[in-house]
Amino acid sequence: MRESHPSGRRRSLRRLVAVAFPALALTVAGFTAAPTAGAQTAAAHPHTSKVTQNAKALTAPERQTYHATGKAGQKVPTQHLCATAEPGHASCFAQRRTDIKQRLTAALAAAPSGLSPANLHSAYNLPTAAGSGMTVGIVDAYNDPNAESDLATYRSTYGLSSCTKANGCFKQVSQTGSTTSLPTNDTGWAGEEMLDIDMVSAVCPNCSIILVEANSASMADLGAAENEAVALGAKFVSNSWGGSESSSQTSDDTSYFKHPGVAITVSSGDSAYGAEYPATSQYVTAVGGTALTTASNSRGWSESVWHTNSTEGTGSGCSAYDPKPSWQTDTGCSKRMEADVSAVADPATGVAVYDTYGGSGWAVYGGTSASSPIIASVYALAGTPGSSDYPAKYPYSHTSNLYDVTSGNNGSCSTSYFCTAGTGYDGPTGWGTPNGTAAFTSGSSSGNTVTVTNPGSQSTTTGSSVSLQIQAGDSAGAALTYSASGLPTGLSINSSTGLISGTASTAGTYQVTVTAKDSTGASGSTSFTWTVGSGGGGCTSSQLLANPGFESGNTGWSATSGVITNDTGEAAHSGSYKAWLDGYGTTHTDTLSQSVTIPAGCKATLTFYLHIDTSETTTSTQYDKLTVTAGSKTLATYSNLNKASGYSQKTFDLSSLAGSTVTLKFNGVEDSSLQTSFVVDDTAVTTS
Repeated sequence: MRESHPSGRRRSLRRLVAVAFPALALTVAGFTAAPTAGAQTAAAHPHTSKVTQNAKALTAPERQTYHATGKAGQKVPTQHLCATAEPGHASCFAQRRTDIKQRLTAALAAAPSGLSPANLHSAYNLPTAAGSGMTVGIVDAYNDPNAESDLATYRSTYGLSSCTKANGCFKQVSQTGSTTSLPTNDTGWAGEEMLDIDMVSAVCPNCSIILVEANSASMADLGAAENEAVALGAKFVSNSWGGSESSSQTSDDTSYFKHPGVAITVSSGDSAYGAEYPATSQYVTAVGGTALTTASNSRGWSESVWHTNSTEGTGSGCSAYDPKPSWQTDTGCSKRMEADVSAVADPATGVAVYDTYGGSGWAVYGGTSASSPIIASVYALAGTPGSSDYPAKYPYSHTSNLYDVTSGNNGSCSTSYFCTAGTGYDGPTGWGTPNGTAAFTSGSSSGNTVTVTNPGSQSTTTGSSVSLQIQAGDSAGAALTYSASGLPTGLSINSSTGLISGTASTAGTYQVTVTAKDSTGASGSTSFTWTVGSGGGGCTSSQLLANPGFESGNTGWSATSGVITNDTGEAAHSGSYKAWLDGYGTTHTDTLSQSVTIPAGCKATLTFYLHIDTSETTTSTQYDKLTVTAGSKTLATYSNLNKASGYSQKTFDLSSLAGSTVTLKFNGVEDSSLQTSFVVDDTAVTTS
């Protein structure tokens, strides 16, 4: 065990004051303390719309990194948050990883583990500016007294706009609609509720949320809460709970789930092969579960059936009671077949959730409890359903606009597709997972299918001419008309040919959706990213960073309080100011970052001077670390083992990032004893 030697720490009195009284210290220095992540956006951009804020958060390069927690199908220890359902009652399906330590936001050394909002948008090709005016209802049992505050932490951590009762974005009511007389608190269902509302925030951050809490987990109370969610105006309602089928379920269908014009999603269950209710209701969208991992393919992600063992995995099966809806045409099951579509559910590839009533902060969650609110929110991104429609039929009219999951199973069964994935429809994953929102919009009565080929991510520079031919086809050979939203400024699409052309005039990152439609009303869409870099006819040699030597204090940089300093406890490489990360000898994290746009076609180089001193005496163990990143790319990691008596210059090639805006970040993490100081000075990003 290492001993702590306070006398070995190099903090000066100035740095001690900055720790104890950061606001005072920075006032003396003439600067303002940086706000928290959630407050910073609001303070810096008081007039920015929530749509713009959310779009930026979901496309920011630094938020794209996937903090993986396991491999598909890997058995990981989890806690099932709700007990097994008794007859006439339901169980929630949320599972929380117990092998990953739960942490409050203040104790995080880096981004939370698990899939983030940006990851889900990337994996499912989702638009960032949709969902305004839509309301997603969440139906669960019992009360979570911390729901609003925990939701605020989740959203601020990921840079999403505020969603509170005060601004009308979030509402928490009982099954009778009361906002003051709420059900009994319950730690298990509280975790379920946070998983649900966090996933709505992740997928549709522009949506409003109504959390309707049933008095108990009985079908009667949950059904009453279902009806209340619809009565309060939710056109999309998620249910992450269920139980065994029963002969009375068709009566429950009529009483609680027969709501035309409302997209109701239900988790298919976590007990592997076997039908569950209300997922087998003829009026709902049954949502199966997948394992979602990054991949080197054109999509960047791959999925397979979530299946851990014979008792854990996504549910599926042929109902014993509910009749088959007219839009479901598989031939092996004469009644309702489960599921219709799917989304990530495997705890080994799970999602990040924040919960302080049922849990102790950030944790990784899984179960089909995650996939149901994800799909409900994709429906919301797609727009209001037809007033007389049961939207479960929509994906069946747009199967080409889903990612077909073709590998894995959730058990063994006599009819193969009931439990084994394959091309086209299968029980565990239905027709597949979202590829944009087109599969969740109204289908056509003709039965025609329109397929639009995704051209992949595009990039160009300002002043450059563009010619991109969109490829699409109609199953009946009908002529198509084309439209597009989100195109870079200066570009347009020919409605007859699908050719996108023009001259890009404004740099930025654009989320483009192209839709092709035939004369019968059948349509298909695809979405992709289009990056427009600064042009100008060649690359001009220049230095891109603002305030590269820190002599203007915090100007141009985002930094933890006290990092940019003229404290004499550490010498600057030149001038008086430098960035001093860590050096406290206690558990501490410091960050320093600046976003920079690298012109397309340029060679770019990052340089900086680094000095590391430490009181650590080990020659083999890394205790304190500094990580340098450019967007999602890690450039280098340094530690107490790299200590040196003076500064040394570090150089990195950023040419591969030309044509994009990237955030350069220094992240210093110090453990509980013996200081290590990481001192950075005279930074530069030069182009040639």
